[in-house]
Parts: sequence; C-alpha cells; structure tokens
Amino acid sequence: MIQDVLKDSEERMKKAIEALRKEYGSIRAGRANPSMLDKVMVDYYGTPTPINQLANISVPEPRSLLLQPWDRSTLPAIEKAIMKSDLGLNPSSDGSVVRLLIPALTAEKRTELVKSLKKKAEEARVAVRNVRRDANDHLKKLEKEHKASEDEVKRAQDGLQKTTDKFIKEIDHILDVKEKEITEI
Repeated sequence: MIQDVLKDSEERMKKAIEALRKEYGSIRAGRANPSMLDKVMVDYYGTPTPINQLANISVPEPRSLLLQPWDRSTLPAIEKAIMKSDLGLNPSSDGSVVRLLIPALTAEKRTELVKSLKKKAEEARVAVRNVRRDANDHLKKLEKEHKASEDEVKRAQDGLQKTTDKFIKEIDHILDVKEKEITEI
C-alpha cells in the first residue's frame, strides 16, 4: 500500500521533469534545434497538425533548419504557421524546401529567456511539491484508516522527502545547463 503511493509519486515527479525538459527543448537558444518547432501547428486540410508530421526537419548548419515537406502543397501552410508562431523566425522557400535561419540572440532577449526559464523551473518545482503533498495526504489517510502504522508512515514520508529533494536538485541542474547554454555567446 505505502510502496504503491511512493512509486506513484515518483512516477508523477519524473513526468514533471520530462515536461520541463520538453519545454526547455522548445526554447530557442541561438542554435538550431528541430524541437524548437514542436509547438508549431500547421493547418493541414482544416486540421491543426504538428509540423514534424508534415516535413522532415534537419540541421544543415548550427544556425539553420531545413524543412522538407512530404507533400509540396503544404509548403505555403508551413511557412504561414512558422510566421504566426512566437519564434520570431522568417522562413524562406525555394518551392521544395523551407529554410529557417536562426538569428543570434540579443542581450535583452537572453535576459528575457533566462527569466522565462526560471519561471518554468519554479512551476516544475511546484508540481513536484504538489505531488509530495498529495502523497503525504494519502499516507496520513492510510494511517487514519489503520492500514499502516505511524512508524511506517513516518519512514515513507522521510523517503518521500528525499525523493522530492532529488527531483528538485535535478530541476535546478537542468535550469543551470539551459541557462549557461543561453547566456554563452
């Protein structure tokens, strides 16, 4: 019973970390990365479709992306979706491929991105702490219903706190790595 609660809470904490990693992957750091287009949705015959399902995305140079649509008729829709996105990129097309040049980040934009990174890291920390709170509530409920002893619950709470600390430390590490990536010129 207690092990199920601990296992479930650890899985939920891992999901919070993965969500943070995915979120950070889509943040532009002055380098070309195909995952920065993950949130771009293209109107494909009336259906919003992720861009990576309509085109092959490659990185020919460190500061450019090349999109090769499988269906050339989607080229204008892909360009339109990229221009509408909040990425600030201008696509150029030669009729068969779309090229995206990633401009260098300004100092102001870097500062803005770091603020955004810290905000997202704090949201992930809050998510991890919420999982801990839910698990603690569940453990207290087990104790109240006499399905677990007070000592077992106390040990489980201590283990839960160690797990929480481990994940918070991992969030801080992920933040530091991404922050260095953005601030280095």
